[in-house]
Amino acid sequence: MFTIDLIVKDTPMPLSVDRKESEDADKLYKKITDALSGATPQLLELTCDKQPEKKVAVFSDRICAVVVSQKSGPSTSRVAGFFAATNEK
Repeated sequence: MFTIDLIVKDTPMPLSVDRKESEDADKLYKKITDALSGATPQLLELTCDKQPEKKVAVFSDRICAVVVSQKSGPSTSRVAGFFAATNEK
């Protein structure tokens, strides 16, 4: 399973969708980066392979970054975006 995280301006948590296959994740990444490099903002409507009822729409000019990562197995904690803040004293 592959996760595509969209880091959105003024939003503390990423928007995420999953793809089962590497090729599908790569296609979605390409679709998003093409929209980011376009001259006019586009509305991107995304669905999730893991949860088909999950849908998200975002304007391409609001996206700061795209992260594609592979889930290797069940995980109880997932890092949001590029880093995770810890509360260690």
